[in-house]
Amino acid sequence: MIDSDGFRPNVGIIVLGEPLAGQAQVLWAKRVGQQAWQFPQGGIKRGESPEQACYRELHEELGLLPDHVEVLGVTRDWLHYRLPKHLVRRGRRPVCIGQKQRWFVLRLRAEESLVRLDAAARPEFDDWRWVDYWQPAEDVVFFKREVYRAALAELAPIAGAPQPPVPPAAGAAG
Repeated sequence: MIDSDGFRPNVGIIVLGEPLAGQAQVLWAKRVGQQAWQFPQGGIKRGESPEQACYRELHEELGLLPDHVEVLGVTRDWLHYRLPKHLVRRGRRPVCIGQKQRWFVLRLRAEESLVRLDAAARPEFDDWRWVDYWQPAEDVVFFKREVYRAALAELAPIAGAPQPPVPPAAGAAG
């Protein structure tokens, strides 16, 4: 399902764990067979609400059920990112130029041992770990960074995370 502007509707999922030394921790997952890490995410199917897609993707990618988490919040609007030109599949119709996402922040309320990366027939992830709340915005693939920063910034107050780190000014002494 791709909208008239070429964006595929999608959900992004930020799962919060127990804070470590007062710092918010998020679940960070590694794509199967790659060194690429990202938050769980996935497309919204026709007739499915973003919240329904969130729970479906949560189960497919992490093996978690709705009663394993608490939804703390969701971004107000769609956040968009464009795919780099070399990743746009021009042979498909309609052409998908990127994704528009609604981001959910969830608190894990179950034992972390319930996270199962093999819940789906074709797992998307082969490893996961807890990382500092802001680390994903720096470590995700370059074309998703602005969306990650926007989602994390909007949801930080709900997640109990500090405001984003301020990058050093250009030319500042280090």
